[in-house]
Amino acid sequence: MAETTYITVLITAGSEEEAGRIGKTLVEERLIACANIIPKIRSIFSWKGEIWDENEVLMILKSKESLFQQIKERVKTLHSYEVPEIIALPIQLGSEDYLNWIDEVTNDHSVS
Repeated sequence: MAETTYITVLITAGSEEEAGRIGKTLVEERLIACANIIPKIRSIFSWKGEIWDENEVLMILKSKESLFQQIKERVKTLHSYEVPEIIALPIQLGSEDYLNWIDEVTNDHSVS
């Protein structure tokens, strides 16, 4: 049996309401174990030839690498941005109890 790779997914949203809606949907659909929502971050970026300086909300999601494609596609349908930030980082180490909890509350429909 292959070892599970756990991930942290970072997403920015335009409001706490949008982030909450996305997070709740992903938890309900068992694609993620948890969504932390951090309000009032400042993002400076280039978009369509202009420099933007905006207030955003950062979402930190915990899940499994095997669910990333489903998470990405679902976020694209729920998000208001044309090109939402959806990036994943591997969780290299973690509490066994916490990682087991991620396994318990997420539902991986992929075929091994």
